[in-house]
Amino acid sequence: MTIVDTRTPDPKKFIKGATGDWEIVIGMEVHAQVTSEAKLFSGASTSFGNDPNANVSLVDAAMPGMLPVINEECVRQAIRTGLGLKAEINLKSVFDRKNYFYPDLPQGYQISQFKQPIVGEGIIYLDMKDGEKVEVGVERLHLEQDAGKSLHDQHPTMSFVDLNRSGVALMEIVSKPDIRSADEAKAYLTKLRTILRYLGTCDGNMDQGSMRADVNVSVRRPGGEFGTRCEIKNVNSIRFVGQAIEYEARRQIGILEDGGQIDQETRLFDAVKGETRSMRSKEEAHDYRYFPDPDLLPLEFTQAYVDDLAQHLVELPDDKKARFIAEYGLTSYDADILIAEKSSADFFEEVAKGRDAKLAANWVINELFGRLNKEGLELETSPVSAAQLGGIVDLIKGGTISGKIAKDLFEIVWSEGGDPAVIVEERGMKQVTDLGAIETIVDEILAANQDKAEQAKEKPGMLGWFVGQVMKASKGKANPQAVSDMLKAKIGLD
Repeated sequence: MTIVDTRTPDPKKFIKGATGDWEIVIGMEVHAQVTSEAKLFSGASTSFGNDPNANVSLVDAAMPGMLPVINEECVRQAIRTGLGLKAEINLKSVFDRKNYFYPDLPQGYQISQFKQPIVGEGIIYLDMKDGEKVEVGVERLHLEQDAGKSLHDQHPTMSFVDLNRSGVALMEIVSKPDIRSADEAKAYLTKLRTILRYLGTCDGNMDQGSMRADVNVSVRRPGGEFGTRCEIKNVNSIRFVGQAIEYEARRQIGILEDGGQIDQETRLFDAVKGETRSMRSKEEAHDYRYFPDPDLLPLEFTQAYVDDLAQHLVELPDDKKARFIAEYGLTSYDADILIAEKSSADFFEEVAKGRDAKLAANWVINELFGRLNKEGLELETSPVSAAQLGGIVDLIKGGTISGKIAKDLFEIVWSEGGDPAVIVEERGMKQVTDLGAIETIVDEILAANQDKAEQAKEKPGMLGWFVGQVMKASKGKANPQAVSDMLKAKIGLD
């Protein structure tokens, strides 16, 4: 297969070495566990956290005479993922045997897909923090079964094997070598996980092993030939992916600048030491002796089958972001935060329905998300509901309460619950809009600060200080705009 370089070298992403600039080239192979109650070729459970070897059928244990039977739900999930990646769906694909020995692989081979995968080329769009738009090609997506897990820390002289994961359906999503920095790699993995979660095809829980990344890293002189790559295996955190790439690129540059050469190998990332270390020499496809699995017929379905799945897809992150910007007038930054999870996007839309969307976004992002993050809570366990937050937005927009009172109200709702409108009424938290009452306070503040009032005529920026004093004296209840207008008139700034 010929690899085509589609990226123009970007000096901002170069790494400076002792002998000049270097460019990182990154490709990723992401293993995403398919959301399904049963495994790819057996009816065994896929639930997480069960006792070792509790989720094992005779097929998973490779007992003699046991034959695999394809799980159609896993096929549907793979097609839906391919559609979400704007990828080509292959109406015919073939399952192959990938032969290698490992203690937690009972069959002695893995059922995977090699030359004819279920999903072909696609694309993922990244919006970087600096505003750059990056396109990362997807080479393929294929279905395969997971291996079990070897446990080396349970006994002083023996290793144990847990086959609960054996046979669990995985989607291996292979990117093209289009990624040029650790930040892009993290953004790619984040975006891919978001798409999978929107689709419901993988939960993306990297801490539970249901999404893992193999990261291929090489370095080259800017725009030169691709270098020899090393694969960093099974990285289970987006942050660790970034750290592993930074370390591995520096390691390779150091070797090359000292006149050495890079050995193609598989490496592991040590998160404690922040470094990669050699695991084994990198295998090539022929080392696995792939051949079509004789127990499984080619997988075939019609275009109508694919079209039906496409018609029932949810609104995907890119489309939702574009709609939030066009429909609600949000900034790209705010839209990115809100669409990061489907649940947060849905929550915002419930708050914003029939209301000032920008004000709603501000309260969802800054007040609610900020507080949830501070308290270490998830949106699903938020003490403040969308209806309650929407009620606070209504009171602000209607001029019933000021921004300061709104924050006090939010604190009450967070701690005690209740209807925001009822709380404001019962606790006398309404904003003072009576101009006579406001004027009394304004006059008192001006009389006590005549020197500053004179200075304000020359320095209009001081008006904010007076507004603050009036708001303080009114315990935050005075209408800020009315206060500002009255101060301008009395000081003579109109």
